[in-house]
Amino acid sequence: MLTNKLGLHARPASHLVKIAAKFKDTTVELVRGGEIVNGKSILGVMMLAAGPGTELEIRVDGPSEDDCLSELTELVRNKFYED
Repeated sequence: MLTNKLGLHARPASHLVKIAAKFKDTTVELVRGGEIVNGKSILGVMMLAAGPGTELEIRVDGPSEDDCLSELTELVRNKFYED
């Protein structure tokens, strides 16, 4: 769940995409309700319009999935380092 004050606006979305893009051998998807977007696409992430309190599922698949998921989870858990 997104617990930062403004949700997944431009700055946190760019942080998320930057981390996901580091893992070139890993697929990253974000799921909100029935909508699935590429976690490496800033446009896709922004289209989720995920405000505070939104439940997001992060799906990763590939050789670096554990490291990728760990970094993304830390980012969300730490409120995108905004608060």
